Amino acid sequence: MEDKLTISDIAEGLRGHRPEPVGRYRFFSVLLPLVEKGGELCVLYEVRAEDMDVQPGEVSFPGGAIEAGETAQDAAVRETVEELCVPEGSVRVLQELNYLVTYSNFTLYCFLGTIDAAALAAATPSAAEVKETFLVPLSWLLAHEPETYVNRVVPKPAEDLPVRKLSKDGDYPWRTGKSTVMIYTWPDPGTGEERVIWGLTARLTQDFVRLLKQRKEEAI
Repeated sequence: MEDKLTISDIAEGLRGHRPEPVGRYRFFSVLLPLVEKGGELCVLYEVRAEDMDVQPGEVSFPGGAIEAGETAQDAAVRETVEELCVPEGSVRVLQELNYLVTYSNFTLYCFLGTIDAAALAAATPSAAEVKETFLVPLSWLLAHEPETYVNRVVPKPAEDLPVRKLSKDGDYPWRTGKSTVMIYTWPDPGTGEERVIWGLTARLTQDFVRLLKQRKEEAI
């Protein structure tokens, strides 16, 4: 006869367990880099390499997946160094910013930091990950709000899902969600082209700018 589990057995067996998301879930971290150029603070953006499997040619911040045993801040700095090929000592983290929890099963952490302008100018970014970089004056971002759109996220049940087990009339009221899409269009005077900064990168940019404006108003 099997011994029955007791509350003490369960409590002891789960002692020290660290909570984590149920199911498949991923964690990423990026650096929102400030660079001083010509006496003006700018935000640095990357254009992802065209042959990358995920989001080729799109604008992003340096960053990537958090590896086992490292913190979110460690990951942001490591990825920045690997992608931009700058010395680790040229990257300085100032503050952790707000993070994004997405409907597509991952969390994106963000850290505000600085990169030494001379080190950046002397470096050649990794061609495997970065097509090019560009700087947007912080003053321009403070003066321009992004276009904002809201997508509706609707579950698509599996074809073989036995819905009648879940609802008598076979029409279960699935919860829906919303996904905000923001777009900055910056006229790059250096190239004459319009740089489209959108998606999660734009949302993190807008939230950083919002925090700056909020703190400025509070100080008045």
